Formats: sequence, C-alpha cells, structure tokens
Amino acid sequence: MPEAPTMSEWPLKRCVFFDRDGIVNEAPASRYVLRWEDFRLQPAFIESLRVVRRCCYEAVIVTNQRCIARGLVDRSVVDMIHFRLRERLRHEYDLDVLDILVCPHDEGQCECRKPKPGLLVEAARRHGIELKCSWMVGDQDRDIEAGRRAGCRTIRVGGGPGTADVEVAVIEDLPGALERALCAQTARLQHKGEKCQ
Repeated sequence: MPEAPTMSEWPLKRCVFFDRDGIVNEAPASRYVLRWEDFRLQPAFIESLRVVRRCCYEAVIVTNQRCIARGLVDRSVVDMIHFRLRERLRHEYDLDVLDILVCPHDEGQCECRKPKPGLLVEAARRHGIELKCSWMVGDQDRDIEAGRRAGCRTIRVGGGPGTADVEVAVIEDLPGALERALCAQTARLQHKGEKCQ
C-alpha cells in the first residue's frame, strides 16, 4: 500500500463527499429523519470514515432535506441532529467530518439540491477542496449525477450497474472499496508527480 501524503503536501484538500440517508445512517422507513432518536448511524460509515481520514482525505456530508421546505421539520432540528452526529463521532469514535451541507429546498427551487452539484461546489469554495481529486459516495442516481457534474469520481452503493466509477452491492462493502479507490488514486498521483488527476 503506498504511503499516504500529509495534507500539507497538497495545495488543495482532497475530499470524499457522503450522501446522508442510506450511507451515513440507515435509510428511514418513513422517508425522513425528523428527530435524533430515529437517526441510526451505520457501522460501515464509521469504518469508511476511518479509511478516508487514514488516506488523508477530508470528509463532507451533503444531503437533500426537502422535509424542511415541506414544513415537516424545522431547520434548527436538522441542524441539531447534525450537531449530535458530529458530537457522537468525536466522543465515541475520535472522528469528525469537515462539514455537513444541507439543501432545505424542494425540487426546482434552488441550485443546491442534488442532482445539481451546488452543495459540492459550495463545500469546495468554502474549504479549498479540489473537486477533480475528490469522490462522491451515494446510493441514488441523484448523488452520482451531482458528483459527476461537480467533476468528482463516484461510488454507488446498491442500484443498477454502469452509473458510477465504482459500484458496491451493499453498504458493508463500502470501506474496502473506498480504501482500494483512494490508495489507487494516491499511487497514480505520486507516480505521475501530479497534484491531481
């Protein structure tokens, strides 16, 4: 396995963007997570986050939450769920994510709702992320399209074949797939002496 470079060796950050529902937490049976008590963190996400940080990538969660626009939950409740998620990651696992970006809008109301790439572009602007060196992980077509439109490589969990750069059948396979993908990318960059590819 190639030795991962330190963050300071790269002029811009490399990042793995994670969709939330179905990747970070179990997809809710009722379609939306409206309270912290219903948020079920996936063990495979924890392992994936460990891989990402070990490979010197940042991690950002990007999520559509139109339940806010539909009046099912207040934005402050969604923000509190994310605050508690980060608190749990730090205290129980000694992990964290760089940011969590939320689209609170319904369809056709904005430029940030996936499959548009606005959340990823905003994260890149805010944190100095090089999108062409980054990855988008999701379980829906809209996640993969948003990643592609932002210039990222993509990993699809479940779904039909042929839509993403890397595909895994189930969430439990994600940590291994991420490790292979990120190590291979690091090796290519080091071999070519390039900042990204």
